Amino acid sequence: MPVNLTRNAIAAILDGDINFKPLVQVLDIKLINSKSNQERYRLLLSDGSSSHQAMIAIQLNHLVKSADVRPGSVIQLIEYICSDVQNRKIIVIINLETIIPECEIIGNPPIPIASESAAGNVYSNNNAGNIARGINVQVAAASNSYNERNFRPTVQPAYQPPPNYRNHGSVVKNDAPARILPINALNPYQGRWAIKARVTAKGDLRRYNNAKGDGKVFSFDLLDSDGGEIRVTCFNAVVDRFYDVIEVSKVYMISKGTLKPAQRNFNHLKNEWEIFLESTSTVDLCPDEDVSIPRQQFSFRPISEIESAENNSILDMIGIVIAVNPSVPILRKNGMETQRRIINLKDMSGRSIELTLWGDFCNREGQDLQEMFESGYFPVIAVKAAKVNDFSGKSVGTISSTQLFVNPDIPEAHKLTEWFQRGGKDCAAQSISKDVMPLGGKNERRKTISQIKDEGLGRSEKPDWVTVKATIAFIKTDNFCYTACPLMIGDRRCNKKVTKSGNARWVCDRCNQEFEECDYRYLLQAQIQDHSGVVWVTAFQETGEEILGCPANELYKLKSEEQDDRFAEIIRSKIFVPFLFKLKIKEETYGEEQRVKTTVVRADKIDYVAESRHLLDTITKHRKR
Repeated sequence: MPVNLTRNAIAAILDGDINFKPLVQVLDIKLINSKSNQERYRLLLSDGSSSHQAMIAIQLNHLVKSADVRPGSVIQLIEYICSDVQNRKIIVIINLETIIPECEIIGNPPIPIASESAAGNVYSNNNAGNIARGINVQVAAASNSYNERNFRPTVQPAYQPPPNYRNHGSVVKNDAPARILPINALNPYQGRWAIKARVTAKGDLRRYNNAKGDGKVFSFDLLDSDGGEIRVTCFNAVVDRFYDVIEVSKVYMISKGTLKPAQRNFNHLKNEWEIFLESTSTVDLCPDEDVSIPRQQFSFRPISEIESAENNSILDMIGIVIAVNPSVPILRKNGMETQRRIINLKDMSGRSIELTLWGDFCNREGQDLQEMFESGYFPVIAVKAAKVNDFSGKSVGTISSTQLFVNPDIPEAHKLTEWFQRGGKDCAAQSISKDVMPLGGKNERRKTISQIKDEGLGRSEKPDWVTVKATIAFIKTDNFCYTACPLMIGDRRCNKKVTKSGNARWVCDRCNQEFEECDYRYLLQAQIQDHSGVVWVTAFQETGEEILGCPANELYKLKSEEQDDRFAEIIRSKIFVPFLFKLKIKEETYGEEQRVKTTVVRADKIDYVAESRHLLDTITKHRKR
């Protein structure tokens, strides 16, 4: 782990600043036997440019004996004092933490030629007892306090300004300069610090509701010149201070934040900590562009490796765009409408994959990609922080912190373009989103309707997930939707079925409330068919919209309130239209009867280019057998 020593730490300690927790390196260790027969260890410490003698409290001797502290170790001084002994200043270490057990000498510190000569007059065995007695009184109180408590804080201690610095006059308490550290050197046990880094991603402003009430939060990611990355999170009033200030690609100096363990459910960066900004935190824009800090760094995974990646894992990937589907409206579970667009990528690993764009990505980068592709151009897209989904095969999708780079000027993109132009365009690529399912066997993705029945899919303990290319033969129109509760529970709609009360108001048993208007959600019953047979399927809200192309509320009004002929026209327009239906097949119990239920989890319009490639891949596989 790359670590920089704390700059000018020795000088600051000798000037009396003992309220920060510097990183220093041990250059030498010597055993001193005092007249009281107590073993004491003398250390030579370095901050990379200066060195100075120190002694460790007796209760830390075990660290030296166990080699947890040895020449070359990088340590953090947690608690210490600076003592005057025989007209010399000695650093007495009361508590420390080993950061790196051993490494090469960092920087160019002055190292005495003979540790027992120049400094030996002070630290010789003959004077060891005097030194020990001289510091024992000063260390006693701090040492006893140390032994009586578990000195290992879990959060960053509050900053206490240092006293005056030598030869610099008085320092105003709030103006003491913070030490600029690399991100990888940050930990909660340090004193005041600062980092200089570039914003590589900025998340959306999100609102939440929990037991403590309503709130808002946003996060942004930082990258420094040493390649260290860390996430910064702001809540509530701090959001108001910094949300409009933070801009992607800008460089900032940030200090006075609190470090806490990273929340792995939301944080994908390779750092065990994340920064939480507070009301006293500072975020200052650096006016001069720092070219030493890269704009972005990637850790690309080939598509073939994504096939074995864990569900919900976050990764970087790059590929050539080989298909772009139109953007379609989707109603989320919380009742909010968003956009979804699916594109297909392939790379040199011989695999292809679906990338799902959500929200604004559909109309920004998604629209640009569609225009490029329709003009006959195959762009390269690099994806930073894509989320893996194994719901139906393996695919990746965008999240709030995802970044998309179309035709980025990076070596990986140039190499991929050259491969594509030299013949990669004509190489068949097996789709890990369409042809492979993680469970294998009878869960292979492409099936005909007759295979679903002949192979007894859905009758095992777990559901089967398959894709069928079929057309809609019939749609039930009498009960194509249901009345749903429109109330919000936290950030989601209730959606529970509601009924009318005696006063003609809608009642939700779950929310125990009444309201004037209800919502309408799809519960679509349809019969689909291919060349091998027919099967009844059920499509709920989102997939119902994918099939019929309009919200359930709108279709209900056309049928029941306006009695408009357009209702029948919309239904007729979908009959015998081909779709790629992604189906969930599971046996369920109705009363005392076991029945196999087939649910549409996705209905995609046929992409004839991608479908042709699939057929060619299938033919190629059969020829090889």
